[in-house]
Amino acid sequence: MTFYLQTYPYDRIYRRMIRRQVDDDRRALGVNIREEEEAYVLSALVPGLNAEDLNIQVLDDVVRIEGAYRQDEKQYLIQELPRGSFYRTLRLPAALDAERVEAKIADGILTLILPKAESAKPKKIKIKVK
Repeated sequence: MTFYLQTYPYDRIYRRMIRRQVDDDRRALGVNIREEEEAYVLSALVPGLNAEDLNIQVLDDVVRIEGAYRQDEKQYLIQELPRGSFYRTLRLPAALDAERVEAKIADGILTLILPKAESAKPKKIKIKVK
């Protein structure tokens, strides 16, 4: 059986882009963040990683996620899966309660529940009627 690779029409540009990624020691981690009433929910794709492979830090309104994919020395015809280390530092619009942050990994997706600090939540003020 013969294995043929069809080149991408913009193969030179694509190879240059991949080469640049390989030359960089660390890459930024792509994330989705949504705001809920009590917290922010951050999701990121981390295929093949375990909890031990990640380092998550929260301070005031800043979240930092670091990690690394294990590398093997095998030769590949095509190598597009992530490799090497990555990081992401994000400043959110409100202060966070670092003590109540929850993190889980399921099916290659990291989910962080980042509760807002009490000082960042809006306060309701009742008006007294005489």
